[in-house]
Amino acid sequence: MVTAEDSATEGYDSQTSREYYDEFSKGYEERRGKNVPGGYHELLDELESGLVERYGANKHVLEVGCGTGLILKRLANFAAKAEGIDLSPGMLEKARERGLSVREGSATALPYEDNTFDVTCSFKVLAHIPDIEKALSEMARVTRPGGMVLAEFYNPWSFRGLLRALGPARQIGRTRKESDVYTRFDNPLRAKELTPSGCSFKGARGVRIITPAARVVDTPVIGPIFYKAEKLIADSPLRALAGFYIAKYQKA
Repeated sequence: MVTAEDSATEGYDSQTSREYYDEFSKGYEERRGKNVPGGYHELLDELESGLVERYGANKHVLEVGCGTGLILKRLANFAAKAEGIDLSPGMLEKARERGLSVREGSATALPYEDNTFDVTCSFKVLAHIPDIEKALSEMARVTRPGGMVLAEFYNPWSFRGLLRALGPARQIGRTRKESDVYTRFDNPLRAKELTPSGCSFKGARGVRIITPAARVVDTPVIGPIFYKAEKLIADSPLRALAGFYIAKYQKA
């Protein structure tokens, strides 16, 4: 497991990361975007996009690390304008096929002017960026005063964190494994410490709190129980134990 205390650049190379996600894009949607009621990925997408809708309905929204556009497509349904940026041309090709407004670029150098968006969000991306402070600073920079920065962290205080620490790296393509890309874990206390300059920490939402493994939610009978329970406790104090911890920062 790579933690915030490890070297900020250990095992990281931007070109390698780009190639990793280009290959990941080829099979990325095999189990995603199927809109299967009660499914694991449907649960994650619903809780993540639902939080953005709370602050971004009828407003301008940016997703940093939009991938193939599965979340961004949801955002476009309620935002006045939804844009996305990603490092991987392979991912962006699929997003463009969905008719989404996206561009290639880095989370640490966002190609937008200051104060452009009402909500800037990022899911499952910041955990793969060594200079996370720079990425959060960039997200805050392009957010308008009074707007929200929603940043998702991989949380070591969770079932998912434990499994990632003890289990083998999964295969994500013909030649790539999860271990081929830089990954960091930041607990809720660290997430609060990482509040971008000019912003204040406004709490968090937890995603995948009591689910021990993804396949549990996809299992008949017990899956729907976990699905409903996760939705009920996402904003409760139990969010500190979530595999995906979404910090909410408001720009002054």
